[in-house]
Amino acid sequence: MGRKKVMFFCLGNICRSPVAEGVFLHHIEQRGLGHTFHVESSGTSAYHVGEAPDPGSREVVARRLGADISGQRAQQLTRRHLDEFDVLVAMDGNNRRDALAMRPNAKILLLRDFDPADRGADVPDPWGGGISEFERVFDIVNRSTLHLIEWLLQPEEDR
Repeated sequence: MGRKKVMFFCLGNICRSPVAEGVFLHHIEQRGLGHTFHVESSGTSAYHVGEAPDPGSREVVARRLGADISGQRAQQLTRRHLDEFDVLVAMDGNNRRDALAMRPNAKILLLRDFDPADRGADVPDPWGGGISEFERVFDIVNRSTLHLIEWLLQPEEDR
């Protein structure tokens, strides 16, 4: 069996989803599981295609995890992604709805479905806010991602 393909997505792919991609990669690599997953992030809009993550996202991931996400480049979520990725994870309900408009039968999770502190809520968009907003997003993404990884590691019949 090949690697499980995981796609995180938000609106522009410069704030929330790059943090989620970086956090997920960090945690699976720390556990020696990097070879079992292929991870990407994208945005439902084309606003920032080709751009690096927002400086706030890069700063908080570097400071909190010692990880560098500056090599990521924004891409737009496509129907091909919705067909090819095993796990699709939206940062909020609006972007989930936009993705479902492209592929109505797609199984799309919300990241905060895995957040024990506020299950099912949206990950707030920190764009235009100060570093404290990026810190808040990091905390939400980090705890949700840890629970998502545990869920993904369970046998499918147990989920």
